Amino acid sequence: MNRDRDMDGGQQSQDRRYQQAADQFGPALERLARAYERDTDLARDLLQDIHLALWRSLGGFDGRASLRTWVFRVAHNTGASHALRQRRSRLAAPPTSLDELVETPAPADTPEQAADRRQTLDRLYDLIRRLKAPDQQVMLLYLEGEDAAAIGEVTGLSPGTVATKIHRAKAVLARHFQPEHPHKGGQP
Repeated sequence: MNRDRDMDGGQQSQDRRYQQAADQFGPALERLARAYERDTDLARDLLQDIHLALWRSLGGFDGRASLRTWVFRVAHNTGASHALRQRRSRLAAPPTSLDELVETPAPADTPEQAADRRQTLDRLYDLIRRLKAPDQQVMLLYLEGEDAAAIGEVTGLSPGTVATKIHRAKAVLARHFQPEHPHKGGQP
């Protein structure tokens, strides 16, 4: 009888922790799912998978990491697994390292595309989706406003390595958003 009460108490604690995490990090988890998956229906499925994985994992949450770190680690692991499954099922191009992405020419924007913020974000996320999982995780957490130390806690990388990855990725991504032929001196 006492054991059943302990199990129910553990279940209630897990449910409370999940509700707290979902309330506190729900919008970030939605953005993360959309960043890993462009297709709206698949992003919604991924978000459900993230929430299920989070709920399941909170039974083993012991507080050694912050709830924020725990949530993002579970979410990123679920997102990375999803991306890997999607790549395998679609027979897409293999993931690209930042070094390989440097060698890829940046596509040219039309004036209409440059003005459309949504298309710009889509391009950014498309480029990030092409990265290998560690680089992808670092950039998605960076876009969520996390600092190098927090990203290091989630990814297991040192803060110095995280800062280097962010710096290199920003430079590469910025190059992909530059016009193909910039005008000099304000003359078209």
